[in-house]
Amino acid sequence: MNERSRIPLFDLIFLLSDTMDMVNPAVVNHHYRVAYIASAIASELRLTPDEKANLLLAGALHDCGALSLKERINVLQFEVKHPHLHAEQGYSLLSAFRPLQRAATLIRYHHTQWEWGEGSSVGGLPVPVGSHILHLADRIAVLVNDRREVLSQTKAIHRRIEEQSGRMFVPQFVEAFGGLVNREYFWLDVLSPSLGSILSRTTQSHTMELGRDELLGLGDTLRRMIDYRSPYTATHSMGVAVVAEKLARTMHLPDGQCQLMKVAGQIHDLGKLAIPREILEKPASLTTKEKQLMHRHPYLTYRTLEAVKGMDELSSWASFHHERLDGNGYPFHIKAEGLSPGSRIMAVADVFTAITEDRPYRKGMPRRETVQTLEGMVKANALDGDIVSTLMCHFDDFNAARMEARKTSSGQYQQLVGTQVHC
Repeated sequence: MNERSRIPLFDLIFLLSDTMDMVNPAVVNHHYRVAYIASAIASELRLTPDEKANLLLAGALHDCGALSLKERINVLQFEVKHPHLHAEQGYSLLSAFRPLQRAATLIRYHHTQWEWGEGSSVGGLPVPVGSHILHLADRIAVLVNDRREVLSQTKAIHRRIEEQSGRMFVPQFVEAFGGLVNREYFWLDVLSPSLGSILSRTTQSHTMELGRDELLGLGDTLRRMIDYRSPYTATHSMGVAVVAEKLARTMHLPDGQCQLMKVAGQIHDLGKLAIPREILEKPASLTTKEKQLMHRHPYLTYRTLEAVKGMDELSSWASFHHERLDGNGYPFHIKAEGLSPGSRIMAVADVFTAITEDRPYRKGMPRRETVQTLEGMVKANALDGDIVSTLMCHFDDFNAARMEARKTSSGQYQQLVGTQVHC
């Protein structure tokens, strides 16, 4: 990547949204649908392009704070019990990254009911107009039945929404939705298998220029979304990122590449967004089927990132961390000659971090066992011997950096799960 690269933020967010929705067939395309419906209602209301853009971002990420599959399924009910925790957690995950701050605020209040005007503020703070549009779009989306012809459902959906005008929804926004009900293309788009492409075409002009600080901020936001779905993964990506960057610096890679190694470490497990939390937290060994699901995650990381212009190098560094020099890794079975120094560093950083941290089914390895494991993988032609030797020569420094990263990310996670709901 250049010193400043133009990244199509919307494409990245839509692909991220798609990956999140792969976690279960019941939620496939839900984020896309909410984003599309919210954008369509915003057009009916003649909102500004900037307001529409933030609604699209918020729609594509609105349930990112629902950390378990059970929570994701729960929010698909029309009347949701205790909906605000995941909205607050979504806000906490996203609000630290400046380009997503406005979308994060929309997400924070996206389950606020109108209640004949009382929902215009919460706790003395004004609720953005976009939050009420997002709430309406979300509830419209959950009423659509994938197993029935969509055009046969439109009147019933419209009637159900109108029944809640004033109580759940802003009447003006319900009226705007009414202007869409008889437009066949609207409903056909909602259920289109190409909805991601439809959304992407509407945002082609929306790119953002990311310097390295902004890229690190984006990486940290994605890292928290990936890892905070479980206390057992809450510290992993930050540990990998710190170790990978430190390895790169110790091996005298250019400063820019060292910073990119940190970002690659932050996002290397992006594909785990499609793995149910129940598998991530399983206290026993995984079944064959569960292992097969887990083996999908680097593939999904690669396919998500490769589609984003300007992230090619990051994609290979982040995605090939389970590849091995002898070609017996997964999922691409790339051999030594196809693995760049960055990919090799990431593989060592991931193994070192994984075997030294506690997991649901085992305690982290002590130093002696860690050294034996890494050296054994070098002898088996799995890991790069020079990179492992670099780590071994400075073992205490690398382990101290990993533990400090673990402490920091653990504190951040505890702050997130202890979030007070402002409603």
